[in-house]
Amino acid sequence: ALRRIFDAAIESAAAGPALLDNLPDKPEGRCVVVGAGKASAAMAAALDTAWADVDLSGVVSTRYGHAVPAGRIAIIEAGHPVPDAASEEAGRKVLAAVSDLSSDDLVIALISGGGSACLALPIEPLSLAQKQDITNQLLASGATIREMNIVRTHLSRLKGGKLAAAAHPARVVTLMISDVPGDNPASIASGPTVPSDSTPADAIAVIDRFGIDVPKPVRDHLLAADKSAPAPDNNSSHMIASPAQALKAAASRARELGYAPLILGDSLEGESRELGRTMAGIARSVQTMGEPVRAPAVLLSGGETTVTIGTGGAGRGGRNTEFLLALAVDLEGEPGIWALAGDSDGIDGTEDAAGAVITPDTLARANEAGADPRDTLERHDSYSLFDATGDLVVTGPTLTNVNDIRIVMVR
Repeated sequence: ALRRIFDAAIESAAAGPALLDNLPDKPEGRCVVVGAGKASAAMAAALDTAWADVDLSGVVSTRYGHAVPAGRIAIIEAGHPVPDAASEEAGRKVLAAVSDLSSDDLVIALISGGGSACLALPIEPLSLAQKQDITNQLLASGATIREMNIVRTHLSRLKGGKLAAAAHPARVVTLMISDVPGDNPASIASGPTVPSDSTPADAIAVIDRFGIDVPKPVRDHLLAADKSAPAPDNNSSHMIASPAQALKAAASRARELGYAPLILGDSLEGESRELGRTMAGIARSVQTMGEPVRAPAVLLSGGETTVTIGTGGAGRGGRNTEFLLALAVDLEGEPGIWALAGDSDGIDGTEDAAGAVITPDTLARANEAGADPRDTLERHDSYSLFDATGDLVVTGPTLTNVNDIRIVMVR
C-alpha cells in the first residue's frame, strides 16, 4: 500500500503529460527549446513529438542517467548535485542557442529541479573548480535549498533571469516542474528565465551565515553586482506540476486503499532527523487519541529537509533515509506504524535509491544485520542500514521531480 501511494504521487507529475497540457500557441517563426533539470529531457521529448510541424531546435541539460531521445532537441547529461565540465558546456550551448533571435521567434524553457547543477556558467571571477568547492560546502552546511539557490543565482551568468534577457526580443515561455518549498519560480533551478527576488547582498548573507569560504574576487564581485536581469515584457512562466499536486494524488490513492489521508503540508523543511522525531509524535497521537485523524490513516508531507554534516564527516545516506531512521529510532518498534519516504526523482541525494521503508521490526532486523540504528544515525549512514535490511526503495530515474514524498501509515 505504501508503494502504491508513493507511485501515484510520482505518476501524477509525469513530465510528458504535464507538458502537453500546458503548451503555448505556436510561433510564427522558429521555436528554440532550452532547459535544465531532471525532468527536462522527458519534457523535451514530448514537445518534439507534439510540435512535429514547427521549425524547432534546441538543447537541454539533465542529470546523468536521466536522458531520453528528444529528436531535434539535443540532450546533454551533466553533474548533480555538483556541477561539472558538462554542466558548463551545457551553459555555453544554451546561451548560444538563444542568441540572434527575432520577435517572431519563441523560446520555450523547460525547467525542473536539479537544473542549478546541470546548467552552470560561472561569473567571470569564478572558475568551475571554485564553484564546485562552494557547492560542496553549501551541501554540507545545512543550508536550505532556497539559501543554496540564492548563492548559485548570483554566481551565475545564466540564472536569475539572465538567460531570458539574452533571448530578447524573442518571446520566452517557461514551463516549470517545481521541486522547491513554496513553488517560487525564481528558486526552481535558480530561475534562469525568472528575475531573482534576492540580491547579491542576500547571497553574501548566506555565505557568512554558514561560514562558506569564497575567494575574495568573488566576494568583491557580489558587493559590486547589480540585483538581477530585468524581466522582459514578453516573458511568462507556468507551473505544470508541483508537490501539492503529487500529495493530492497520493491522498486519493490512500483513500482508495481504505486509509484516511491527512496532508500536513507540501513544503516542510528543517533537519531530517528532527522531522522524523516530530512525525513519530504525530503518528503516536493518531494511534492513541485519533488526533489529528483517526486510524487507519496516512500522514502525507512534502518539501525538502536538510542533513547537516559535522566535522566528523558522513557515511552513505540521503535526507529521506535519515528521516526514516530517526522516525524508526523514536518509535522504538511501535506496533502498527509503517512509513515510506523517497525523493520523487528516484535519487535520494547521491545514492541509487529513492528512499526506503520502515516497519515495526526495522530496529530488530537492523540489529540482526549488525547495524546499530542509533550509531548509524549519528554517522549519517542511513543508506547502509536500509541496504543491510533490504528496505531500500529503488525506482531508477523517474524523469520528474516534485521533491520528497513522505508517507507515514498508522494501521
